[in-house]
Amino acid sequence: MDFALTFEQKAIVEALTAFVETELYPHEDIVEELRMVPPDIAQEIKRKAREAGFIAMNMPAELGGGGLDYQTLAQVERVMGKPSTGLSLLVKRPTKILLGCKGDQIEDYLMPSIRGEKVDCFALTEPQAGSDARAIRTTARRDGGDWVINGVKQFISYADMADFIILNAITGEDDTPRGKRKRFTVFLVDKDTPGVTVTPMKSICTRGYNPNMVYFEDVRVPDGKILGEEGKGFDFANDWLYSGRVMLAAHCTGRAERVFDMACDWAANRKAFGKTIGEFQGTGFKIADMAMDIRMSLLMVQEAAWKMDEGTLTRHEASMVNLFGSEMIGRVTDSAVQIFGGMGVMEDFPIQRFWRDARVERIWEGTSEIHRDLIAKDILKKFRA
Repeated sequence: MDFALTFEQKAIVEALTAFVETELYPHEDIVEELRMVPPDIAQEIKRKAREAGFIAMNMPAELGGGGLDYQTLAQVERVMGKPSTGLSLLVKRPTKILLGCKGDQIEDYLMPSIRGEKVDCFALTEPQAGSDARAIRTTARRDGGDWVINGVKQFISYADMADFIILNAITGEDDTPRGKRKRFTVFLVDKDTPGVTVTPMKSICTRGYNPNMVYFEDVRVPDGKILGEEGKGFDFANDWLYSGRVMLAAHCTGRAERVFDMACDWAANRKAFGKTIGEFQGTGFKIADMAMDIRMSLLMVQEAAWKMDEGTLTRHEASMVNLFGSEMIGRVTDSAVQIFGGMGVMEDFPIQRFWRDARVERIWEGTSEIHRDLIAKDILKKFRA
């Protein structure tokens, strides 16, 4: 395995870094203050991202996307992890399960998403179903040639900005040797469909990329809105989950690199007792630990992305990289706050924002506890008699 960046990868990283620093960084303070990206700023960023060819970098080139492999996408996510999340997600990478679109769905959902004309959100989590996705209760009941959807989704990121919802619902039960099991189906639901209500939730972090409650009350959709096949709602799961976990860690790695640079600059120039605080062992050791943490996370991301391209990444390996990356950003941002001292928790400095934003990383692509449980279960299988 050679993880040295190719000429093409370097060119993408450099161009994207320049875009982020020029077009995204200047708006971070206003997003933090307003808890949203002003519409005019959002439209301008989207326009410039389209013109630069940065929209849908994760989608196939033959459909108009970037056609990037997972190793290159990991480098993209590493760069996109550096600005605030609300701004980063304006440079849209559509949910890849949209590649399951067929017939009219291709022109109604897939192609507009690739062109940056429509935005999706993914709705799985519910008030009583977080880590246990199979505990969802939202139902879709057959009624003639339509389906009638009822239920509530929670913590649905970007639902306030999305044009349509990728919804997982229960469409019945199947008899199995272990008893009855729910049948899950994915629907494409336009947000302006009668009966759909989106209510923002207030979060302490990731301002501009906000969680929402989404209510479905007798929402009627035709058969043509089913993504894939009825009862095959988790067929898309592995690729989506594995990719999401690896790219989350890449995102965290990029964010940690930005925080690390800020902490090093502060430690090398802030003086106390006649010398820079970086010369004190207490601060120097933090810098060393942060550097090692970031390096390890990057190597884990690169290996996992390489394995995804090879088709060999396992479930517990995806959990490992997610778990390490999400906990790494927590350690790095906490150390950065300590290095900055009192200024680290002042709203005039960005360190407190990175620190707050880091906390959710251990929750939203699977909690640390769930990942540890998966890792242990998969490892121990081969040792059981």
